[in-house]
Amino acid sequence: MELRHLSYFKAVAEELNFRKAAERLFISQPGLSRQIKQLEEMLEVKLFERDQKHVELTAAGAFFKNEVDFVLNHLDLTKSQLKLIAAGKIGELRIGFLGSASNQVLPDLLAKLNAEQPLISTSLEELSNSVQVEMIEKDKLDLGFVRLASVPSDLEMKVVLRDSFSLVVSKNHPLHEQAFTSVNQFKDESFVLFSSDYSNLYYEQIIGICRDAGFSPNIRHKSVHALTIFKLVENGMGVAIVPTSLKHGYELNVRFMEIPNIFQFTELSAIWKAENRNPALKQVLPLL
Repeated sequence: MELRHLSYFKAVAEELNFRKAAERLFISQPGLSRQIKQLEEMLEVKLFERDQKHVELTAAGAFFKNEVDFVLNHLDLTKSQLKLIAAGKIGELRIGFLGSASNQVLPDLLAKLNAEQPLISTSLEELSNSVQVEMIEKDKLDLGFVRLASVPSDLEMKVVLRDSFSLVVSKNHPLHEQAFTSVNQFKDESFVLFSSDYSNLYYEQIIGICRDAGFSPNIRHKSVHALTIFKLVENGMGVAIVPTSLKHGYELNVRFMEIPNIFQFTELSAIWKAENRNPALKQVLPLL
């Protein structure tokens, strides 16, 4: 088996179309079909079900695709790490994060990293919870910051921030913090919330806060970006419920009022793959 077999398989598995995969690889379609047939003979399994109109992965093919993704991603990482090591660096740490981690947790970690491990460079990407989990499992990320209750068994998880919830209103909203006793005071307002795509657990917690206060929120707008939510609140489009730590890092005409007498809280966790072999990750984990 050669690397080209894996690259050809990956293209067909992603396109599910031999003609498109062949064009992407700049080879002939019959040549690609022969390479896939060779691979199936070597593995002694059928990877694709195909006829004149459709191509789809078999169960074995779907499993093999995940493994091929991991192998090719790891090879790409190895090549980039080699260049860094040759330049005198330890390596690169690829970090995924939710926007709420960028206000406090991530800057604190990077400051520690710069002070204690200056030979480690970083690559940062803001991603959803589910995408971070998938990319860490496929070796496309080394470290993630998520809001999840649990992760797959092959991942490690460590809580790095426990946070309360606050109600966010525009600066000129008539109700001030001294008179704020319950979210129920806002039952007739429109709400601007983080979408469940941001974190389903977090979304359900917010709905639970409102339900416990005796009402179902009138959700007018949703977003996965805190800045978008705050701009909508600033412009009188509704009120929002967010983690209290998000009050840092934004200069907008909104007010944060911590919600009193609720049991809900939110946690930001770091996640990583226990079997990750990136030497930079082993140096960074103690800094968490």
